[in-house]
Amino acid sequence: MSQLITISPSPHAQTPVTVTKLMTHVIIALLPAVALALYCFGIGAAIVIVTAIAGCVVTEYLISRFMLGQRPSIGNMSAVLTGLLLALNLPSNLPVWTVLIGCVIAIGIGKMTFGGLGCNIFNPALVGRVFLLLSFPVQMTTWPLPMENRMNYLDATTGATTLGQLKMDQITGADVDLLNQALGFTGGSMGEIGAIALLIGFVYLLCTRVITWHIPVAILATVALFSLCIGANVGVQLLTGGLMLGAIFMATDYVTSPMSHAGMIIYGVMIGIITVVIRQWGAYPEGVSFAILIMNGVTPLINRYVKPRKFGERKVAA
Repeated sequence: MSQLITISPSPHAQTPVTVTKLMTHVIIALLPAVALALYCFGIGAAIVIVTAIAGCVVTEYLISRFMLGQRPSIGNMSAVLTGLLLALNLPSNLPVWTVLIGCVIAIGIGKMTFGGLGCNIFNPALVGRVFLLLSFPVQMTTWPLPMENRMNYLDATTGATTLGQLKMDQITGADVDLLNQALGFTGGSMGEIGAIALLIGFVYLLCTRVITWHIPVAILATVALFSLCIGANVGVQLLTGGLMLGAIFMATDYVTSPMSHAGMIIYGVMIGIITVVIRQWGAYPEGVSFAILIMNGVTPLINRYVKPRKFGERKVAA
């Protein structure tokens, strides 16, 4: 027979949704944030984004083709999305060679080591980002100022992020212009700036049913409530740093997040708590990446003990 027949147990469900369509939807949802990054950081943002996408695609192709002996899966757009997410977690003045190292770590270690798409335990883009942060802390914490460096790349004028200034007691929460934080006119990684652009993407993902509200809302609500309890400025905690990008686009990764809605809420609440703890009492001013990776590791445990109702199961009245 020229066509293989796949035999599997019931239930059998057919859907027009494919991996390529899902990845494309997420990429479309990121376009407002990408457009804002290009507007604010100019040529540096373009170089980092193109390098990260190309680096991830080429790395996945080479590993699939020559190391694993498999048909390359770059056509499903997952490598493109990983590269785009990695780029948005980086400063716009990061050298090309450093970006490429992040691509190799993200795809080679964070994804392909576990068997490729659907098998990875941790979010690949965050694996690459955290590796670069720990290995190249100076380059990864040198933030170009938006609107002042659109024609500059490696020699861009830099400054501290809002969370960094808060950590060093250079400013207070009352000194932060929340409107600038929401619009993107502040220093940080390309995906940290512009909460409004990220929220537009969030609405798109909800309308296309690519994600549900459970994880992002659980993270944001937990950060808001925890910040209120410890006396931190809620608006600053929500609008600064990588919280929006992480809650909407990173923590909701199908592979590394829980399957049940109850599990998603537990997962999101814990990410929110860990994020605030690291921000307030940790050595780093930002903790979203670490919080998501920690809970990625806990996801199998959540799936084991917090399971969705079995298909066709009825609730028996007491």
